[in-house]
Amino acid sequence: MVVVMVTGAVLVGLLLAPLLRGLIARFAVPEGEPRCGACPLCGRAVGLLLPPSGRCPGCRGRLGAGAGTVEAVTAAVAVGVAYAADGAAVAALAWAGALGVALGFTDVRVRRLPYRLTGPLLAGVAVLLTVAALAEGRPGVLLRCLLVALAVGALLEVAVQVGALGPGDSPLGFVLGGLLGWYGWWVAIGGLVAAVVLAGLWGTLRALALLVRRRPWRGLDVPVGPFLLLGALTAVLAR
Repeated sequence: MVVVMVTGAVLVGLLLAPLLRGLIARFAVPEGEPRCGACPLCGRAVGLLLPPSGRCPGCRGRLGAGAGTVEAVTAAVAVGVAYAADGAAVAALAWAGALGVALGFTDVRVRRLPYRLTGPLLAGVAVLLTVAALAEGRPGVLLRCLLVALAVGALLEVAVQVGALGPGDSPLGFVLGGLLGWYGWWVAIGGLVAAVVLAGLWGTLRALALLVRRRPWRGLDVPVGPFLLLGALTAVLAR
């Protein structure tokens, strides 16, 4: 049974990956620039689906993420969502997982979380959690989701205002807070703690790598979005 579940999740992830590649290529652009609709090298239009090679079908220039990376991450996230599946909220978790892959890769590439991705993420999670709450006869849980979302969003917004985070991190935190609120306050707190620990560990490893290679260190620009997403999934799996 476990083998079937994992195999099915991996296949779903691989089927979603070309679409997510297209989103990454379109939205992984610097702040203030329009979304990418064509290959910057040959001008060929960027479609909604991109091959696993991560290269333009025309000139073979690189578009978006590296070869195989989106496929591997999407398959891993799909397996995590399948393991975490519990009740009607699995659809909201799957939606967050799929768009979270696109957001995570975009943040790594250009250090921003575009609102054109966080907006659909918020709308989808809100609708799917509402449907889940009504389906399970637990409309009261939506109030907790909202309170957790406001608390996490406000906490991250303070960090944004003092310059510790980017402007897109607080909207993402708001959405993930609402999603984790479905599982309870302690799961939401666990998700934040996991995100901080993972980001700190990554920053430490990067600093050590620069030190070993004797490269100049002018501060560590750590993308927080992927760690917020990974922390949320970790907390749901560990609950």
